[in-house]
Amino acid sequence: MILVVTPNPAVDVTYRVAEQRIGETRRVLDVARRPGGKGLNVGRVLAGAGLATHAVLPLGGAPGRWVADALDGLGLSHSDVAVAEETRTTVTVVDDLAHPTMYGEPGPVVAVDEWDAVTAVVDRLLAGPDCAALVVSGSLPNGADPAVVAAWVRAARRHGVPSIVDCSGGALLAAADAGATICKPNRSELLEATGTDDERAGALRLLDRGAGVVVVSRGSDGIAAHTRAAVLEVPAVAGVTGNPTGAGDAATAGLVMAMVQAQTARSTPVVDEATLRSAAAYGAAAVLRPVAGEVDAAAVRRFLQSSTQRAEPASPDARTRSTA
Repeated sequence: MILVVTPNPAVDVTYRVAEQRIGETRRVLDVARRPGGKGLNVGRVLAGAGLATHAVLPLGGAPGRWVADALDGLGLSHSDVAVAEETRTTVTVVDDLAHPTMYGEPGPVVAVDEWDAVTAVVDRLLAGPDCAALVVSGSLPNGADPAVVAAWVRAARRHGVPSIVDCSGGALLAAADAGATICKPNRSELLEATGTDDERAGALRLLDRGAGVVVVSRGSDGIAAHTRAAVLEVPAVAGVTGNPTGAGDAATAGLVMAMVQAQTARSTPVVDEATLRSAAAYGAAAVLRPVAGEVDAAAVRRFLQSSTQRAEPASPDARTRSTA
């Protein structure tokens, strides 16, 4: 089972319009509503690929009840912690001409005792014999202390479970400080959190703080895994267009999936070329779907097969740069 924590879940609304025009009234052609937040997107992709998942999330008010009911409808296992304030809504506007526009509410103020309840649930589930990995993905809600992320990472370490953290800002730094197995920001999140203007320098700062590996999503420039000794780079899948809103979440799912399937008996996970190719394939396949949290399964298989064929025998598309 993969345990997925979504600190800031949402009712995720996607509007499709013929063309976005600022300052004008536009007719919505169709509407999709999904239980959202980056962690839930990751969990839905993992579950869609046949892996057992369990979501942990703080939920409040009528929107929170809607999210819980929607997860039940999707057949997804979850543990909810009730919070006093209402769960947020996000709205994404998509058309066929421009990059999608996403409006994300900041989320509720979650009290200290409510976070303590989330941490207690996470700790209990990590102690289970079938927990293969902890994923923490997404923003923290308004005013949350990044120390909550560190608490979850430390709990994973106590139980011998690898942790993968896809957060930004102070939460990313807190995860590194707590010794996250993998920190997985995108490039802009990495540079902003570390105060650097160079990817390698930013990755080294997280590694120096305690992260095991830093995996950086580069969008159309691919994905890279940084250790102190080297950088392993894999290109993005070429020629894919569509809705990139959930691509980063799907890439996280692809990374976790390959990592978990390769490890045995909670051994130390390895981020290798195959792991990064899985992340790239899932990220690209998500672009082909109209809403976040879904991938085109046939495209995943096609992208993985294509990348494996290109990689033989000399792996020209994957480069390892020694930094020693």
